[in-house]
Amino acid sequence: MELSAPLAYAADPRQAADEAAALESAGLDAVWVAEAYGFDSPTIMGYLAARTERMKIGAAILNVYSRTPALIAQTAAGLDAVSGGRAVIGLGASGPQVVEGWHGKAYDKPLGRTRETIELTRRILRREVIDHHGITDMPLPPEKGGRLGKPLKMLSKPVRPEVPLYVASLGPANVRMTAEIADGWLPTLFIPEKAHQVWGTPLAEGAAKRAPELGPLQVVAGGLLAIGEDAAAARDLARPNIALYVGGMGAVGKNFYNDLAVAYGYEKEAKLIQELYLSGKKKEAEAAVPDEFCELMSLCGPESYVRERVEAFRAAGVTMLNVIPVGPEPARLVETVKNWL
Repeated sequence: MELSAPLAYAADPRQAADEAAALESAGLDAVWVAEAYGFDSPTIMGYLAARTERMKIGAAILNVYSRTPALIAQTAAGLDAVSGGRAVIGLGASGPQVVEGWHGKAYDKPLGRTRETIELTRRILRREVIDHHGITDMPLPPEKGGRLGKPLKMLSKPVRPEVPLYVASLGPANVRMTAEIADGWLPTLFIPEKAHQVWGTPLAEGAAKRAPELGPLQVVAGGLLAIGEDAAAARDLARPNIALYVGGMGAVGKNFYNDLAVAYGYEKEAKLIQELYLSGKKKEAEAAVPDEFCELMSLCGPESYVRERVEAFRAAGVTMLNVIPVGPEPARLVETVKNWL
């Protein structure tokens, strides 16, 4: 099992990169860079490539609406070049509020777009001449306004002809597709003890169609990390994030994370969290998050307990433990857990 951490989101990116470099020295294997509607991630990932030497640099995620498949492939090739072959590209549909509200794109065909983006990105990185017509047209045909386009192949020669492509997915159909065609999976709000009941069937169905040359599906999941006799209190730091996702990431009936909480068995709590959050009562929504939810998606407590949590994530199929160190000595926490893996 590898060890990774998310880059501090919405923080000073240069300071966050310094912190990531220190965690690399402590044994961190990868860092993940979010985007949402703040700083773009490729710029920061390029800076991270210059500030680090060994660890993988991942996008978590690039959405498949705001960038063409060709641009995503160019980003993968560019990051892989400046990092010396350490790029990992996380892809996903994001959500309609960001896609429509920020990027001004219709939120349509999320699975088809993701599948097509993966197919085209792989072909482009292999430097194939692309003549493709689907959701994306390459080149644009005359009947859609094209006049001078012709089939092209990537001008530069990528460092690697295959950059790992991971997918952030939650719903059954999307997880099934991820298990079938992606190199890795980036689930959110992952509870190892409940993962199989929610995703076991789509993961198995996708794996049955998986090409052998892809190898096993890599799974990235984890949570808050704190070790000590009083570290269990750090679990409460998960409340704002859970409340944000379950309560605020989408409208009623259009929130994937709320659906996930329901699938976990927190149906009444999920409804209450959403009602409170959407009515502006964020603190009350955080208080409504079940204690068990906070505990099971984190690694906070005495050393023996945290070791048990690590093994729970491993048993659930996690191949890269993604942790958020809590406290004044994040490097020490990373070094401690890395030695267990």
